[in-house]
Amino acid sequence: ISEEEKKNTAYHEIGHALVAASQTHSAPVEKITIIPHTNGSLGYTMQVDEQEKVNYTKEDLFTKIVTFTGGRAAEEVVFNHMTAGASNDIEQATRLARAMVTRFGMTEEFGMMGMETIHNAYLGGDATLTCSEATLEKVDVKVMEIIKEAHRKALAILREHRDDLDRLAAYLLEKETITGVEFMAILNNEDPAEAMRKAAEEAESRNAEQRVKDEEKARREAEELAAKQAQWTAASAAAGMENGALGKEVKDGATDAEFRPADEEKKEI
Repeated sequence: ISEEEKKNTAYHEIGHALVAASQTHSAPVEKITIIPHTNGSLGYTMQVDEQEKVNYTKEDLFTKIVTFTGGRAAEEVVFNHMTAGASNDIEQATRLARAMVTRFGMTEEFGMMGMETIHNAYLGGDATLTCSEATLEKVDVKVMEIIKEAHRKALAILREHRDDLDRLAAYLLEKETITGVEFMAILNNEDPAEAMRKAAEEAESRNAEQRVKDEEKARREAEELAAKQAQWTAASAAAGMENGALGKEVKDGATDAEFRPADEEKKEI
């Protein structure tokens, strides 16, 4: 791609990351790249929740929408133009805003009124709106309001942090791919190389601690297994001795009867 497109992509992706980092309900930035992907995207920003989360709040979802609009907002703030690169962001923001209105009941206007039916949810099926045309128009208006509010917030964040936006975009242009550690270091005016070194040391320390825990767990499990095997062996040996003694008694009894004199047998009969 051209240098112009590369620069635009860098600002676009840093826009997402900076907007995400500036909000309290956002997942940490893990990775940012402007290396084109085989799926056609010119770059991406990856966020990873510190803990697995499935039950999102209204604030969580709105934060996601604000982050989706961060790429387009960065283009507007820096270049005063719009590109087609935000198409996927727009699609995701719209889908999420609509779900907040029709599926999750997160608006005052519609409250807990369910207006969406999911077909084959486990197969990623489509949704069907079960409402009148008049209500559908109101839904569209509300969805538009949510997205516009999110877009305004993203613009405000990036205008306030314009210096950070420029510094981070320049670093991404140079490196093409950066980690969340580098991103946060530059944002906090720290040396990214030193931050990466510390992060690597902390990761190694955590790994070492985990290895010790894993080894201790394996040792305990081996001891427990050995104890159980010893108990089983002892029990089997005891059972074997009992069976052997009983068998000897039976055999001895049979031998006595077998070799008893014939006249004694007749007397007993």
